[in-house]
Amino acid sequence: MKINVSSEIGHLYGVIVHTPGHEVSLVNPELADELLFDDIIFEEDARDEHLNMLAMIKAGMPDDGEIFEVVDLFRQTIQNAEAREYFIDQLVREFHEENLTIIERELKELEPEKILEFTIQGTLARSKSFNLHPSPNLLFTRDLAAVVNDSILISRAAKKARLRESLIMETLVEYHPLFSGAKQSAIRISGHQSIEGGDVLVASKDLVLIGMSERTSFTGLMKATEGLLDHGVKTVVAIDIPKQRASMHLDTIFTFASRNECIVFPPPIIDQQDNVVVLQKAGDNIKAESRSSLHSTLNEFSGVDYTFIKCGGEDKTSQYREQWTDGANVFALAPGVIVGYERNTKTFNTLVDHGYAYMDQFEFIEEYGEKGLDPSLEQKIAVSFQGRELCRGRGGARCMTMPISRAPLTN
Repeated sequence: MKINVSSEIGHLYGVIVHTPGHEVSLVNPELADELLFDDIIFEEDARDEHLNMLAMIKAGMPDDGEIFEVVDLFRQTIQNAEAREYFIDQLVREFHEENLTIIERELKELEPEKILEFTIQGTLARSKSFNLHPSPNLLFTRDLAAVVNDSILISRAAKKARLRESLIMETLVEYHPLFSGAKQSAIRISGHQSIEGGDVLVASKDLVLIGMSERTSFTGLMKATEGLLDHGVKTVVAIDIPKQRASMHLDTIFTFASRNECIVFPPPIIDQQDNVVVLQKAGDNIKAESRSSLHSTLNEFSGVDYTFIKCGGEDKTSQYREQWTDGANVFALAPGVIVGYERNTKTFNTLVDHGYAYMDQFEFIEEYGEKGLDPSLEQKIAVSFQGRELCRGRGGARCMTMPISRAPLTN
């Protein structure tokens, strides 16, 4: 599969996901805050909801499209002894406070399946003294990396609870054949910087948006910008967003829906002013110019007159409630074909008011599962899916998907 993503809405060909496993059952209320969860998740229901979501996504993909489970990719990768050693060396170095050097040799002698178990669940059967916390946030694969055109920006997690995920992605890019074409152009973030994929949105092959959030540092943003501008992107738009749990990434308050429409949470996107900086190359340097709003900036540098559709509709209380349950975090299967949690009813009603046909996930599968989705028809469809357990993890459809291949948009 050719690794390439030149927009947020091109027909989806390849995506990386993680169906929740036993690691989410290892999160107890006392650990929830440390593991970045607001609630605990019931594994079996969350798994069923996720598998149903994947069936819906698959129905919207072409016949040769592929959904990759990140755990399967990692399992395949660490069959390679060199990849195992590479990963464990990083693990020991990054988690120095755990004193893993004491068991480094033991880790390197483990079978791949045991390394996988230790990495995801944190358990080491022969040594209770060296158990780590589980990695329940692997569910949100969006934050592992961002494919921009034919390059891949490897995330560097801001929180220790997610750092193992960054190491998994680094190992995949270094050793899995799926990424062999993107490996040489990979953009890497150093240890004292942070950036996560939820803050990176690809408006077009020339234009990328990056949120400076609680998870993406200024230095991480600038390092990513430097790499993107060196690899063909013409303009990076940096958006300063509130440093708080509710808006942990840009995609929790802003996502693309169609060629000229975005879903937005109004307070930090429409109401906020003077929080945008345009970054472009100027010889060997990067020049920065401030702008008044994301809307006007996006229109200026995309050449498209965008409509911002309000998450939760016009009512402020509904906006806040539905943003909390990821009403602004939609995921496009094709231009104008988007999916999101069914509980965000006011957002779906607003989409209908803007000309979207509404379908639930089972209607969508029945309609397109056999005949396929024809993106050339430029339909506008808003598809809801069940996520009563999944939404407890504080992440929506875009958070749970990391596209690695989309069809380029044609005029």
